[in-house]
Amino acid sequence: MSRNFLVVDPEEGLDVLRGLASAVRVKILKLLHVKGPQNVNDIAAALALPQSTVSSNVQILEDAGLIRTETQKARKGNQKICHSTFDEVMVVFKDDVKSLRSNEIEVSMPLGLYTSCDVSAPCGLCSTESIIGLLDVPDTFLDPDRMKAGLIWFTSGYVEYQFPNNARLAKNKVESIEFSLEVSSEAPGTSVDWPSDITFTVNGQDIGTWTSPGDFGDKRGVYTPDWWKLKGSQYGKLKSWRVNGGGTFVDGMKISDITIDKLDLEAHRSIRLRIGVKKDAKHPGGVNIFGRGFGNYDQDIVLRLHTKP
Repeated sequence: MSRNFLVVDPEEGLDVLRGLASAVRVKILKLLHVKGPQNVNDIAAALALPQSTVSSNVQILEDAGLIRTETQKARKGNQKICHSTFDEVMVVFKDDVKSLRSNEIEVSMPLGLYTSCDVSAPCGLCSTESIIGLLDVPDTFLDPDRMKAGLIWFTSGYVEYQFPNNARLAKNKVESIEFSLEVSSEAPGTSVDWPSDITFTVNGQDIGTWTSPGDFGDKRGVYTPDWWKLKGSQYGKLKSWRVNGGGTFVDGMKISDITIDKLDLEAHRSIRLRIGVKKDAKHPGGVNIFGRGFGNYDQDIVLRLHTKP
């Protein structure tokens, strides 16, 4: 069975470290890991804690990306179901991340280094210092200054990144591929209730769609610069997309039957990742993609290839 790992650099994963810095939150994580998905009432009963205490700590864990939640109908109203996101969390210093395992290849792609795009307004890009080009003008996505982008957003369409297929160069068999990035919906202003179907495509193959719950602006992102207006998108969810022999998974939850073999990576010199919102999406709520200098996770779009030892 595939296991999901989270590698945290102490300088960049402050939310994750905060999430772990509590005996109550650690107990919640252990309970979810052992018992599987639980609602807030079940967690409170199992740990003999007030429901209010569990609810506040669940929110912190969700903000840190350590758990994910979904709302389901219950006999009386709705209930929040909590799922553990990772099997293991490893805290390491940045210089050691790429050498953690000999069978793992990691490549970080700056947000503005996309190789093709086709977006619709409202849309825009900005660096850590200023807006890039003109807001709501799709042609701005061709501006050379896009290389400085730390935040991009658009309503529908896509941006595509071309990663080197280093496993092919090394003649290694890929067992799984993983993409890690921070994303959210794109609402007029912001809205926590603004679902958007965000589709990932690898080398022309749609691997699955994840529905972002909203566009978050209730507080400033940990790394979002002070000049960026508070009414604008502040942070997203750090999502991990993984394709292996069992299918495609987002944060450990299976979303499609596309397996690593169907991607036929050995036949491609590069790995083309397309991130987009389709015009015919059920929830066409746009997308924000956060890079270095914005959001809660100061990282680029990260590709990890897991190969046979």
